[in-house]
Amino acid sequence: MESLGLEEFGGKPDGKFDNTKAFADAFAKIEKSGGGKLTLSKGQWLTGPIEIPGDTTLEISEGAEVFFIADPNLYPPAFTRWEGVECYAMHPLIHASGKKNVTICGKGTVNGNGQPWWNLRKEKANQKEPIEDYEKALAKLNPGYEDQPGGGGGRECQFLRPSFIEFINCENVTLEGITVKDSPFWTIHPLYTKKLTMRNLHVENPYTAPNTDGIDIDSCEDVLVENCFVSVGDDGICIKSGSGPDGIRVNKPTKNVTVKNCTVRDAHGGIVIGSETAAPISGITAEDCDLSGTDRGIRIKSRRGRGGDIFDVTLKNLTMDDTLCPIAINMYYKCGIKDTKSPLFSLEKQPVTAETPKIHEVKISGIKAKGCKASAGFIVGLPESPITGLEISDCEIYTDESSDRSPQESDMFYGLPEVSVKSFRVRNTPDAKFSNVNITGPKETFIYE
Repeated sequence: MESLGLEEFGGKPDGKFDNTKAFADAFAKIEKSGGGKLTLSKGQWLTGPIEIPGDTTLEISEGAEVFFIADPNLYPPAFTRWEGVECYAMHPLIHASGKKNVTICGKGTVNGNGQPWWNLRKEKANQKEPIEDYEKALAKLNPGYEDQPGGGGGRECQFLRPSFIEFINCENVTLEGITVKDSPFWTIHPLYTKKLTMRNLHVENPYTAPNTDGIDIDSCEDVLVENCFVSVGDDGICIKSGSGPDGIRVNKPTKNVTVKNCTVRDAHGGIVIGSETAAPISGITAEDCDLSGTDRGIRIKSRRGRGGDIFDVTLKNLTMDDTLCPIAINMYYKCGIKDTKSPLFSLEKQPVTAETPKIHEVKISGIKAKGCKASAGFIVGLPESPITGLEISDCEIYTDESSDRSPQESDMFYGLPEVSVKSFRVRNTPDAKFSNVNITGPKETFIYE
């Protein structure tokens, strides 16, 4: 394998020179040669978007930092799935499409320079339509975007921020050792990708950074996430499969995902499934992880209209101190919907359709949770699609009765009646089995509805 340095292509690691063309030239030579390795030496490599060819290794040496220019005009439209819907969005900072045998490794850092992107998103919070030329270009490519679902990231104005690292339709991908920080949007987003390993990564965004999920595994197969540290401003390690009618149309499942020996901090959820659940999600295992300090340790979320079938999920030996709620399985998830009275959140049975999600055969064991501020647990199915085959065993849960956080903060939902105690809440889950689950703190340990 030929090994190259970016200096050979005119690159400069001085934090001032724009290395976009140098990256493009280096990868063009590697592609023409049938594969190779690009090694970045110590220093700051300023650049725009990077496109990686197949049979390529990008090694980021210790002391090297790839630093991305925060100018939306530099990131042209690229086909992707954005908050669960296929569309065009801004080109990811680091991207590979339809490639095999891609590795990004080393002890260096990639820095997404996220603050300007987060500031723009805040400024556009009330923008109802595309204004900037780059937004209008995306709107033209995305007919009907006004009616597409989202989680609140900016679809209505087509300010579709770029993911940081995205692999789409790839195979045999490895991410190992690097630090990934300050992402504009979702941080690591493998999509329609098979045989993926993520090991010894350090992923970090501020907790206040909007929509900056850590690792979003989206309609992928045969995935290992191991020994990673994730601290971000949205969900930590998340498993998805598309949203609503578009995700049902695409119908690409996520299956055979293993997460082990990972640490998640500060995120809205530690180990998460959803809320984009349109295609089947199965064969999911998470074990031996520390999820302390997250809002919710285990989080499975969907709602009417999202569709999908979630099953064969095993979550075991997880520590989650100082959460709002250690275990949240929520089929009344509210984000992206402003109408609190929508039938999506009705307590009455609704017709079962292809857009009705299902959750079943979930096994949770060996949970150790202390200082749970909102509640001991929250499991709510739909009246027309109850959660079945749920088994929870060998868990120790302690609530923080001195906390002023409400049980209503256990997860994000509309439509459910209020409760006033920090109990383990169970609704529309008729055959749940609890074995050796010890809850200390609330006056009532369980509330069954």
